[in-house]
Amino acid sequence: MTTPKNELLFLALGGSNEIGMNVNLYGCQGKWVMVDLGLTFANSEYPGVDLVLPDLEFIEKRKDDLLGIVLTHGHEDHIGAVAYFAADLGVPLYATPFTATLIRGKLEEEGIADSIELNVIPMEGAFSMGPFDFKFVTLAHSILEMSACVITTPYGKIFHTGDWKLDPEPVLGTPSTADALTAIGDSKILAMVCDSTNVFNPETSGSEGSVKDDLLKSVRAAKGRVVVTTFASNAARLQTLGEVARESGRTLCFAGRSLHRIIEAAQANGYLKDMPKTVDMESVDSLPRHDVIVVATGGQGEARAALARIAEGNHPVKLEEGDTVIFSSKQIPGNEIAIGVIMNKLAERNILTVTEKQAHVHVSGHPGQPELAALYDWVRPEVLIPVHGERRHMAEQARFARAHGVPHAVVQSNGDVVRLAPGEAKIIGKERTGRLILDGDTIIAADGATLNERRRLSWYGLISVAFALDGRDKMLGSPEIRLHGVPIEEDLEDFLEEASAAAVKAVKDHRGDYDKLRETVRLAVRRVAVSWTGKKPIVDVLIVETA
Repeated sequence: MTTPKNELLFLALGGSNEIGMNVNLYGCQGKWVMVDLGLTFANSEYPGVDLVLPDLEFIEKRKDDLLGIVLTHGHEDHIGAVAYFAADLGVPLYATPFTATLIRGKLEEEGIADSIELNVIPMEGAFSMGPFDFKFVTLAHSILEMSACVITTPYGKIFHTGDWKLDPEPVLGTPSTADALTAIGDSKILAMVCDSTNVFNPETSGSEGSVKDDLLKSVRAAKGRVVVTTFASNAARLQTLGEVARESGRTLCFAGRSLHRIIEAAQANGYLKDMPKTVDMESVDSLPRHDVIVVATGGQGEARAALARIAEGNHPVKLEEGDTVIFSSKQIPGNEIAIGVIMNKLAERNILTVTEKQAHVHVSGHPGQPELAALYDWVRPEVLIPVHGERRHMAEQARFARAHGVPHAVVQSNGDVVRLAPGEAKIIGKERTGRLILDGDTIIAADGATLNERRRLSWYGLISVAFALDGRDKMLGSPEIRLHGVPIEEDLEDFLEEASAAAVKAVKDHRGDYDKLRETVRLAVRRVAVSWTGKKPIVDVLIVETA
């Protein structure tokens, strides 16, 4: 078992070799601290599932040695799993006011807020846990109060960036300056654990304040109703859209629960105080079409979000030919098809779409190469540990950092135990990591029997076979056979006749116990299905024994 001795260890349980589900552990003198506890969103690999969680088995076995969890910011891939694991881990949480407000809301939804210690740390605040001293450092990002961490240990200092960018015009918040970051570097940083998301971008990510002009131009150019979709968590963009609504003479409406949740959390912490008056979704249709701007969630193609329902015409906000939808967001890799479906639905109705390719209506929240280079120059780490990226992103950041003068880089994966000090930083071991899924209200293994069977059902379909046997093991009547998702349509009656005959013959030829009989019937019916369809459906056999 990995137990940190007189050394400084780093271990990612999520967020390395992937974008999302960030969970990072630092170990020292027998104790661990966790930085971030996020989730990711399911794709077609997980049928019937919305949320994917990290498998925390490693630290759950060592939770007596876990001192606390530090949350850098409020995005779901950094705090989304807190409500599912906080009670079991039983350690204090540490976050800045806005992030703590979002976390508290999650804990309240789970009914555990009163049993979890949530420490609200002021911006740029400091706190300690065992051999670890933490200092928050405010950086720009696409959400309020993104806080990097300077972690001081007996074996050196770590600069854990979290998600970040450089922004001379952030709209909301005041990020640390070049002088402040240089001062951090002057204190001698052993290792920088750094966001890799946009490492292939040769340009800066762009300033949040720069999108207002093109958003305003796009809204003013629109002839009818305008819908703008953006990330709900980007409070600065919401501030900008409030200003665009005011300056274009349009009334503002927010469509989506997550938007209202972010606005309430922001206003509770002193942000978004000067937003213009808004109307609710049900009142939009009473306004002239050119007098309203609707901000909606769903720019990533989420099927149940407001934009998808608006595009399908089953939402209180109605669009018609000549209206405009502005995508003030970037397509996250993997979401292109889902976004394309919505765009095509809008195009079929002659609704104009505007994306970042037509106008400067979005900027990223992650650093491009010039920003990475600047941070290297200011912080001057001895070692770079790339995180928050697929393997190609992390490998490229390691290469880029070395080329820019960072002496050493370690490209690790989830589960790799990296000794940062003493001695040369290197991978010294491997621990098991994995994924869990939230299926309804139940957390189960992502690669367990339930999901594997559900995948098989989605790929091959199901045939149910039920029949009754008398006391002499003779079949009573004919078997009842039903198909679910098996590609037989017009020839169903003929197929059922042949499958039934195969089941009857299997029972007639049977010698032995019911488990063997069940398997014999299963194989017999499946052979018929294979001959008809070329597929191997799941065959479920139910035997009813009568007296």
